[in-house]
Amino acid sequence: MCFLCDLKTSPAPTPQPAPQRGPWQARRAFVLAGAAAVALPAAAQVDVGKASSLRKLVPADQIEQAGRQQFVQTVQEAKQQNALLPASHPQTRRLHAIAKRIIPHAAAWNPRAKDWRWEVVLINSDQINAFCLPGGKIAFYTGILSQLKLDDDEAAMIMGHEMAHALREHARERLAKSSATDLGLRLGAQLLGLGDLGNVAAGLGTQLLTLRFSREDESEADLVGLELAARAAFQPQASVSLWQKMATANKGGGPAFLSTHPSGPNRIRELQANVPKVQALYERARRG
Repeated sequence: MCFLCDLKTSPAPTPQPAPQRGPWQARRAFVLAGAAAVALPAAAQVDVGKASSLRKLVPADQIEQAGRQQFVQTVQEAKQQNALLPASHPQTRRLHAIAKRIIPHAAAWNPRAKDWRWEVVLINSDQINAFCLPGGKIAFYTGILSQLKLDDDEAAMIMGHEMAHALREHARERLAKSSATDLGLRLGAQLLGLGDLGNVAAGLGTQLLTLRFSREDESEADLVGLELAARAAFQPQASVSLWQKMATANKGGGPAFLSTHPSGPNRIRELQANVPKVQALYERARRG
């Protein structure tokens, strides 16, 4: 069965213990209502500047539709391969629990997130990989949890990082900057009303999964993800240990995750410099 968060949009409810629920059906994706998102209680502690205005060249609805379509396709393919782990699986439940803590802080970084229907799935694969497509569609591969031996705090940093790419609309910005490509030309034609291009979203999906973000995008995602996780009471120092593990994994030829998420000493140093900025958020969340 689908799992809908009990929180409502307005007014923000007093946090309550999660209700006990029965077994979840294995063939349905986990869904969290975007209405769970609430505003941050204080100004952001990390400095990532304003989002690029170039992203406005690509309609947000278009990119989110593409994300939803690609997510459905990914889940269907996993089912066909018997690789989609059920919602009752311990590792899937673990990811759901992490997501429930982070998602309420998402809308402060992007107001559209309050209307997203968040979903989290776990795919049985040796790939060291995870992603969050536009519109709040999150997938983890078992390889990233098992091969890197991630604890909950480190897994939360991965999730926060991927969510940050979606919240900061990095894919939308990357595609807008690719306006000279065929994809950009087709999107431009649609915006100008030069033909029926209603199937453009379907053509975007694969590109969303393989999109390479700039170093600036990666830095933003690191820092926004760090703050999201800290506000959800996940240990900030885990961001450093996570990327240290990634750097070690990269020495063996590199996991798929690092083909689009490069690791390196500069990345680790930047995270180390920002951990103290969000430490108080973490400690407050732990007390709360």
